[in-house]
Amino acid sequence: MSTTASEITFRLEQKRRVQADFPGPKSIALTERRKAVVAAGVASAVPVYVADADGGIIHDVDGNSFIDLGSGIAVTSVGASDPAVVGAVKEAVEHFTHTCFMVTPYESYVALAEQLNRLTPGDHEKRTVLFNSGAEAVENAVKVARLATGRDAVVAFDHAYHGRTNLTMALTAKAMPYKTNFGPFAPEVYRMPMSYPYREENPSITGAEAAKRAITMIEKQIGGDQVAAIIIEPIQGEGGFIVPAEGFLPALAAWAKANGVVFIADEVQSGFCRTGEWFAVDHEGVVPDIITMAKGIAGGMPLSAITGRADLLDAVHPGGLGGTYGGNPVACAAALAAIGSMEEYNLAGRARHIEQLATERLQELQAELAGAGKSVIGDIRGRGAMLAVELVQAGSTEPNPELTKAVAAACLKEGVIILTCGTYGNVIRLLPPLVITDDLLNDGLDVLAAAIKANA
Repeated sequence: MSTTASEITFRLEQKRRVQADFPGPKSIALTERRKAVVAAGVASAVPVYVADADGGIIHDVDGNSFIDLGSGIAVTSVGASDPAVVGAVKEAVEHFTHTCFMVTPYESYVALAEQLNRLTPGDHEKRTVLFNSGAEAVENAVKVARLATGRDAVVAFDHAYHGRTNLTMALTAKAMPYKTNFGPFAPEVYRMPMSYPYREENPSITGAEAAKRAITMIEKQIGGDQVAAIIIEPIQGEGGFIVPAEGFLPALAAWAKANGVVFIADEVQSGFCRTGEWFAVDHEGVVPDIITMAKGIAGGMPLSAITGRADLLDAVHPGGLGGTYGGNPVACAAALAAIGSMEEYNLAGRARHIEQLATERLQELQAELAGAGKSVIGDIRGRGAMLAVELVQAGSTEPNPELTKAVAAACLKEGVIILTCGTYGNVIRLLPPLVITDDLLNDGLDVLAAAIKANA
């Protein structure tokens, strides 16, 4: 496919349209119904309810059409109703919805494992296990590392997000809303400084030097021979789409290898063509011992996986890995179809095109605002279609979460869904479906630019 997405046919017209009474009466009524039955702890960023979605467009129950720059948090990379995924799901459902792979196995699980072993970095012998969610994949990656090494300590990093279960909350750095009042957390988790180029005290520090800083702390505070695993997002997600300085990841991976430590790349958000490569570690040629995957893996169906060195995963005793729904046959069929669409449409190439288009637009906006004395865009970063705009107080690096909230609200009012993130709540993250058209993306960026300028 060309990087214009011109060869993809969509069911829904790829245009935004928002009526004056947004949110509409049907969404308001559903919100009232929700209050009576859904736990208050489940929050939604957008006060409308979806009726249909396709490509880069979401239709709500009141007839509004929104540009989707979030992809359900990097899940619907092939679109929310990719024809190949829909067809594969329909066919799978017609045969059986579940047997439990641990009881009566089926071919689609095996076929997907073959694909993941092929696509993930490295030409070593690999094994794969399928689960349901990103957090579950992370939990199991740590289980494997601890068993295989006979060690307990796990190293995570500042600004990290790895999930909402007990162990993954311990790995996650941000307290509110993910950890507050949910403790005590799993033990033997240690946090080290991340390479965050925009916010380094020493702006000239290299990736290798930042890695040495973390490694020194590991050796002093824990001891290399006590560490089972290092787990890191190659591009951090919820923490603010932080891209570590070049050389940081390779240096950590090399130290891990030299010390018998399992290097786990958490690619739950960054995987499956999102960053312009199949996986974010591919940008620096890093080959992890174990890689965790979810989100974009199955076109929206719930599925996750870990793929890793055969000796590590095969060290686990029979029955030590699994779960009732892990590798559900319908989700496996969806994943096989989604991977097929990624390859057919060259979505890694499409992600690189999105990066070029969006980054140029955002850099122009940054320069325009600075020229007007409103330098509120502190940093533009990311890879592929995983891009971030960090908003700050004008003329400083002080985080500006108030502006970030205002911009997100202004975009939504105009029919553009964007997500926010960051340890300081001041980062706009752009995660459009990789099949989004240039026209729709440009329209969304127009709205974003106007919102920032109007609220700066």
